[in-house]
Amino acid sequence: MSDITLDQLKRVYPKAGARAATFLPHLNAAMAQYAITTPARQRAFLAQIGHESGQLRYTRELWGPTAAQSGYEGRRDLGNTVAGDGRRFMGRGLIQVTGRANYGTTSQALFGDDRVLRQPELLEQPELACRSAALFWSQKGLNTLADRGDFATITRRINGGLNGQADRLALFQRAQAVIV
Repeated sequence: MSDITLDQLKRVYPKAGARAATFLPHLNAAMAQYAITTPARQRAFLAQIGHESGQLRYTRELWGPTAAQSGYEGRRDLGNTVAGDGRRFMGRGLIQVTGRANYGTTSQALFGDDRVLRQPELLEQPELACRSAALFWSQKGLNTLADRGDFATITRRINGGLNGQADRLALFQRAQAVIV
């Protein structure tokens, strides 16, 4: 495994600007921790989190609320059982962890406690934005799918569908040219 360089990250994410340097050490540490260590895994991971975060520009979901976001309220599959959970547990981190249940799982896995439930905005910080994304990747078995080249199934496990697939594929193609 070799770490991603700043030049590589900027070439994959031309819109990241100075944020690339801020996120780089945290991305490399999180990828190493969760075995996102082969070029195939790194390319797929960077493409997916690049789309979800607008090339590292957003660690918090842009809130309207849109019709879809309004639908977060009361969604038991997300663990949103308390009034206000939809907005409180909006997508955060580089992979947009969403919902009370997912925040709880992430908090337990990262810290062994409920601190992320108490302070959801923690996932907006660069280190935890990266760690939560790599943790989610690992929990969903996405390394195996990246090894098989099953990019569409990776997208479905992250997004529930193929929303933004054209952008995800464009980022993936850039990553393929840069990470060899």
